[in-house]
Amino acid sequence: MTQSTHGAASTGASQGTDLSARLLPELRAIGSQMGIKGARTMRKADLVAAIREGGFSPASAGSTAAPASAKAAGGHESGSAPSSADQASNDQAGSVEQASGVEQAPRRRRGREGGQRRSEDQSRPDQNTADQNRDDQSRDDQSRAERPRSDQRRSRDQNRPEQNRSEQGGSERHQDRQSQNGQNRGEERSRRRRANPQRTAQEDGPELSTSQVSDEVGARLDALSHHQGGHQGTAEHEHQESSVTSSGEDDYNGGRRSRRRRQRDRQNRRKRGGDHGGGNEPELSVREDDVLVPCSGILDIRDQYAFVRTSGYLPGPSDAYVAMNLVRKQGLRKGDVITGAMRAKREGERREKFAPLVRLDTVNGADPEQMRSRAEFSRLTPLYPQERLRLETDAKNMTGRIIDLVSPIGKGQRGLIVSPPKAGKTMIMQSIANSITQNNPEVHLMVVLVDERPEEVTDFQRTVSGEVIASTFDRPADDHTQLAELAIERAKRLVELGHDVVILLDGITRLGRAYNLAAPASGRILSGGVDSAALYPPKRFFGAARNIEDGGSLTILATALVETGSKMDEVIFEEFKGTGNSELRLRREFANKRLFPAIDVDASGTRREELLLSREETAIMWKLRRVLSGLDGSQALEMLLSKLRKTQTNTEFLFTIAKTTPGSD
Repeated sequence: MTQSTHGAASTGASQGTDLSARLLPELRAIGSQMGIKGARTMRKADLVAAIREGGFSPASAGSTAAPASAKAAGGHESGSAPSSADQASNDQAGSVEQASGVEQAPRRRRGREGGQRRSEDQSRPDQNTADQNRDDQSRDDQSRAERPRSDQRRSRDQNRPEQNRSEQGGSERHQDRQSQNGQNRGEERSRRRRANPQRTAQEDGPELSTSQVSDEVGARLDALSHHQGGHQGTAEHEHQESSVTSSGEDDYNGGRRSRRRRQRDRQNRRKRGGDHGGGNEPELSVREDDVLVPCSGILDIRDQYAFVRTSGYLPGPSDAYVAMNLVRKQGLRKGDVITGAMRAKREGERREKFAPLVRLDTVNGADPEQMRSRAEFSRLTPLYPQERLRLETDAKNMTGRIIDLVSPIGKGQRGLIVSPPKAGKTMIMQSIANSITQNNPEVHLMVVLVDERPEEVTDFQRTVSGEVIASTFDRPADDHTQLAELAIERAKRLVELGHDVVILLDGITRLGRAYNLAAPASGRILSGGVDSAALYPPKRFFGAARNIEDGGSLTILATALVETGSKMDEVIFEEFKGTGNSELRLRREFANKRLFPAIDVDASGTRREELLLSREETAIMWKLRRVLSGLDGSQALEMLLSKLRKTQTNTEFLFTIAKTTPGSD
């Protein structure tokens, strides 16, 4: 008995340097001698940590471990079963872990786990000198020590509702994160936080992830995030706490979501004025020393800004900036011609800064209040053309006379002039423009030249008395699209006022090319490299032509290039082929034979032409078409030109055809 006790004492002294290698009865004996409360009911990992915190030193290992070893040896020699304290430790492990898991400091816990791993690797108890009961006990204790983090996390999840309810009154950050060892210190820290309720929770800066902070710090930050995101009543806070607890989500992440939601709300409130009412735009004020300059031009409205184009339809350095408040207040629309006064640039202002419009005098030549009640173009009722635009001027104007016969044009017509290169389409456009100006002076004529040669622009400006809007080919594609959009919007504003507008566009193919370059890619490419989204804006331009019921009309005659050898031009023409209600076809072979105008009389025509012609004229034209359809293309044009040269007017020509052509029905 003495030898066994002495051997156990020497073994305990040799293992005193590493508490993890000791058995649970020896550790309980050491804890009882050190006065640790509940040492006999604590688990081995918690008991080792408590002994180390109590100041256990290896020098006292021999004297402390001898009686404990003797008791353990005596128990094994007597053949008794494991002590009741071991069973109590297994039964009450959950409650003790729950009481002690939150009170441990984060760094001390990490150091304890690292020390356990190092001690278990360096020194292992001799398994051959102990019996089977001791081996089972040591393996059980070792498995429990290797997974303390999962058990502590489970206990923390169980204790979280009680911790949140005990800490929801605090709103400041805790500062002592390393010296938390008991319940008394935790209560003292809570009292310090309650004494300073003015400290905001934003100082905590929840920038650290939950993996970088200790379990206790994470739990307390959870409570703080709930507190700062939920000063909206006790009932709402309890509902949020119960929902988070039931779903098992991390409260810390929930607090971050709440902050992001509040940040978005603040941004929406700041933007709400500019997006929906312009409430955040400052009102333009005029000081006594400001110089006001008269301003007039076409209003160009973009996404969030507007300008008065004073130098034409393209942006210029003398444009005036128009606040969106003024646009919404006065009901201004893109394409309105406005007059007013703009503030001259003050001394020291940047050169690139546009002068603002400070006074609005007229809109489209009328009072601004009257323009607010005008109808919208999209709500007007479109009809087929019913009033004719005659292009015949004199006996020598063969272009106008042939168009009146084979493809009559009415107010509100949507016509295509299909022409190959070098077929004389430019001369036909100029002839149509001059005829409309001479025969219908009440019509507002607009000639829109897109991606055109500069010399042809000069020629149009000198030969046509109408409004010439041009963008030469040396300008970027954005300028072509902006000019075309502003021109069609200007025409719509005139139609809303009851005017008749005629637009001659040269040409729709080049406009489609410009939109294909300027418009953002949609990812759907047609044959020839044409983006599907690039064809919609030209269609919107061409589709604006219509005859308004009890109102004005918008007539658009656009040229389309064919036989260019480009697949893109063919695709664009096919897209617009069925959209018009009138078509004038030109032939390259006729122009090579010097037959001008090179019009294919068989392929040209107008839908519902009986609405533009009288009943007698319609019957005679049907006779003429029967005769011309039996001839070759060039022969039909030559015969028609020879007959027209013998008469002075189309009326005389039709009367001759009615007498000489057999088969009146």
